[in-house]
Amino acid sequence: MADDVLYMKQALAEAQKAYDRGEVPVGAVVVCKDRIIARSHNLTETLNDVTAHAEMQAITAAANYLGGKYLSDCTLYVTVEPCVMCAGAIAWSQLGRLVFGAADEKRGYQKFAPQSLHPKTDVVQGVMEDECARLMKEFFQRRR
Repeated sequence: MADDVLYMKQALAEAQKAYDRGEVPVGAVVVCKDRIIARSHNLTETLNDVTAHAEMQAITAAANYLGGKYLSDCTLYVTVEPCVMCAGAIAWSQLGRLVFGAADEKRGYQKFAPQSLHPKTDVVQGVMEDECARLMKEFFQRRR
């Protein structure tokens, strides 16, 4: 659990970068063998691309780093529960483990497609949940 908090703090730092850029503050890091091999945050506004979610960016970077499309030995840390699109990418990459902070009751994969992840992917939710949720709430309150 201590490692999960350590890496979630890194994902939160990425989320803060998104927040500072006016992006929805979601951050992600991919860890393989106790080493961060990819990090990203939402870039949908910056790239004018609806698919440029933090998870998608991190999965692509990790696959490029490893030189292969499967991430079965990796853990993805993300500040907010992935959407269905990202859950599909997580499944196709055969990610070994998913750790997320805050649940997304409106758009999260658990609401729309709870069986969408690869069956061997271990899921841990609620790591630093309050901190992750707080950043999202603050962002949307500022926009209103």
